[in-house]
Amino acid sequence: MSKQLRRYCKEPTLMMKQEINVVGFIPARAASSRFPGKPLADVCGKPMIIRVYERALKCDALQDVYVATDSEIIMNSVQDHGAKAVMTRSDHPSGTDRIAEAANHVGLEDNDIAVNIQGDQPLFEPKMIDEVIGPLLNDDSIPMSTLIYRIVRDEEINHPNAVKTVFDTEGFALYFSRATIPYCRENGASCEFFKHHGVYAYRNDFLQQFARLPVGYLEDKERLEQLRALENGFKIKVILTKFDSVEVDTPEDLSRVNEIYSKMI
Repeated sequence: MSKQLRRYCKEPTLMMKQEINVVGFIPARAASSRFPGKPLADVCGKPMIIRVYERALKCDALQDVYVATDSEIIMNSVQDHGAKAVMTRSDHPSGTDRIAEAANHVGLEDNDIAVNIQGDQPLFEPKMIDEVIGPLLNDDSIPMSTLIYRIVRDEEINHPNAVKTVFDTEGFALYFSRATIPYCRENGASCEFFKHHGVYAYRNDFLQQFARLPVGYLEDKERLEQLRALENGFKIKVILTKFDSVEVDTPEDLSRVNEIYSKMI
């Protein structure tokens, strides 16, 4: 591990303040250009969104978990499985914007923490939620945090669906890109690459401010909502996790998840 990482990649110490509520939200929209109907895709007998919900419930740090959706079909399916859901508008440009609306619906206070849990990662490790909320619980000045993972599969280094991250010496993000960053200029030079996991934690007052900002130029070009925060001068704390998580972007990914999940149950 690089010297840069050793400076900040430590186990987060959770110092839960009683007055702060931590609530998980799983954004799920009806439309998907790459995989229509993805939230309701079957994972070993249940919709994928429910498998994600069940994993989130395993994290004791969350006081509650909600699916935030713009689809009545998804809403009904979630409720039929006994899970909680919030109906949101259909015009949100990102999952973060959808969660901001849902956080208002359920009455989060300014200092409460909302956790964005990706609805297409039904195998995520619940301990990742403890990791991502740690910085916000321990430092009131941090508005937003997210997880990164050191890439070990070579095919992810150049794949646009594996978003890469670079960060400063204090563990704050400098940039996120679908391109391969950093660029190693010298042939044969050793270079570490870090993948962004789309698990976020936000302090609710910042989350509401984020949702009022226009979509940024870089956000629009890369289709990465976290760039809106960086473009407007907000810091994002990144936490190195040892846990990877399979993201379902295609039917082939779904088959892989079903194969893995079938061995877990």
